[in-house]
Formats: sequence, structure tokens, C-alpha cells
Amino acid sequence: MLRIHFTGEDLARTRIASGPDVLWEALLSIHMVQDRSTGQVSPASADFVRWRRAVRPRITAQLQEQAPLLGELAPPVGYSADFLTPTAGSGDMEAAVDAVLSTPRLHLQRDIGRLAAVRRPLSGRLALLSEGDPRTLGFLGHALHSYHRIALAPYWHHVQEQIAADRAVRVAALAEGGTERLLAGLHPGARWEPPVLVLAYPRSQDLYLEGRGLILVPSFFCWGMPITLREPGTTPVLVYPIARRSGWTGEEARGTAVPDPLVALLGRTRAQVLYELTHGCGTRELARRIGVSDASASQHATALRQAGLVISRRSGNSVHHSLTGLGLDLLLAGGPWATGRAPRPAG
Repeated sequence: MLRIHFTGEDLARTRIASGPDVLWEALLSIHMVQDRSTGQVSPASADFVRWRRAVRPRITAQLQEQAPLLGELAPPVGYSADFLTPTAGSGDMEAAVDAVLSTPRLHLQRDIGRLAAVRRPLSGRLALLSEGDPRTLGFLGHALHSYHRIALAPYWHHVQEQIAADRAVRVAALAEGGTERLLAGLHPGARWEPPVLVLAYPRSQDLYLEGRGLILVPSFFCWGMPITLREPGTTPVLVYPIARRSGWTGEEARGTAVPDPLVALLGRTRAQVLYELTHGCGTRELARRIGVSDASASQHATALRQAGLVISRRSGNSVHHSLTGLGLDLLLAGGPWATGRAPRPAG
């Protein structure tokens, strides 16, 4: 189990990253591209199977020299070099790679030393990287940019869209019940035992925030359990998997990311209504968002209100709709972990 210990100051300084972190998505997708395990295939995991099948041949053809270095730094199991993720919530690949290439030599040696402890012998290129060799650092920068171009850039608008949808749900949880509710709803394996957040984790670990706060980073390519990064002198980071809408590898990958279990429960249109109301809006705006008439939007909102999921307030000639606490709870429970188990992508 991972136990994250909060003070009152830490709760006040906990925040959600403003968007996807391009280097975390790169790191976690590199793990996934190398993973050849098999398991239960859900609609969400089937998309990752298709994604891997699409990008692996391109990586083999275009990154023959660079791919081995990326695989050494980010193996599919165990420790990955911390210096590959120096930012939290940065979507600017150029700036993010510049931050990697500016890693102090002692930091490089420490991280690569950790890799060497379990993966001897090191390649010559990794040994040079640990010494801060400028040419090898440049080679790594080129490898990261090339990998991003092949594996992430074609899908980035889906990553951004689905993370934005998750973030809207988290912000609504924060507004509804404060930081404690936000933390407790991050993952089915999360429990809030004041003042400690307890998470399912592959090993027993305690993280004391000590007034530094916590940055929550929603991730598209994170699968299963949240991941933590602890760097001395910096704000700790917790990367957690989002609920993903299936179909993002195909032409059908359009529109807001409504979790599939929610669609099965409510039907696609009413699930979409529930999702859109995380921000709250009037009937006409709701109709515009989901692509139906004003009358139809009003009917859907009424049905959800009668079920206790939506509250509607009239102001003059307009009606404003928003989620109730029950509606928010249902939305939080509607992701791929609603059964308490996260399927692994097969392939």
C-alpha cells in the first residue's frame, strides 16, 4: 500500500494539473508499447491493442537506433528513470525535452545507477548518458521528439479531450466536497483515512508531504494503479489513470469522453447529459452541447432530476441545471474501475 500523509497545509496546496503532461504520457506509453502481456479485453483496452499494433511497426522502422535507449530508461516493469518526467502538467514537448536535457549530472548518475542495480550490464550509450555526455543527451532529445511524433502526436487531441473531461469531474468533486472528497474519489483503490490517503500499490511505502502539497496528474496512458514521484525539494506528484472512452483509435473517437459503464446504465444521450452538467449550464446550452433540440434537452434533464442526479434552478425565463452529490458520485463511479478491477490491455 502507498500511504500519503497530509497536513492541513498540504490539503490547501493540493492541486490538479491543468492538462496532460507530455513526458508522463510518453513514459507510460513507452511502458505500454513494450508490454506483451495478455489479459481481459474490454472496449477500452482493445483501443490500446490497436494503438500498439499501429505504432510498433513505425517505431521499428523509424527508431531503430533510438528505441533501445528509451526501452532501457523506461522498462515495462520496475523502476524508470525519474529524470524523464521533470515537469507536472506540461503539454509543451519542446520545453519538456529541454528540461530533460538540463538534468544535472548527479541526478543522471543517481537515476541510471538505480537502473544499473537491477539491469546490468548497462549499454555503452546509457553509461555515457550517466556522465552527461552532450552528444548522448542530444541523441536522447532526438529520440524523445521522434517517439512523440510517431506514437503520441497523432492521438494527442483525444488525450487532451479525455483528460479535460476527467479534470472537469475532479474539479466538480472538489467544489462539492473539498480536497478530501477529491482525494477519496481518485481511484477505486483509494481510501481517505484522515489525514492519510491510502492507495493500492505494489509495495509498502509512506510519503510524507510535509507542507509541500501534492500535484495530481491525470494520465491517459497510466493503467491500473496510480504512480508517485518524489523528488527532493519539489512538490510530490501523483499520476492517476483516467476513465477513457473507447473508440479513440478510430473515426468514431469524437465528442466528450463518456465512460462506457455509464452509457450502459443510462443510455448514451443521458450519460452525455450527466457528463456535460459537471460544469452546469442552461437548457439551451445543454441542447447545443449534446446536439438535440431544447425540448429534448429539457426532457433528459427532467428525467435525471427525477432520479435525483440533477438539480434545476429557474432564473427568470431560463433554467440552470447542475449535478447533485448523487449525480457526481455516479459519474465518478462510471469509469473503467466501476467493478473494482481495472482490465489490462491485451496484445
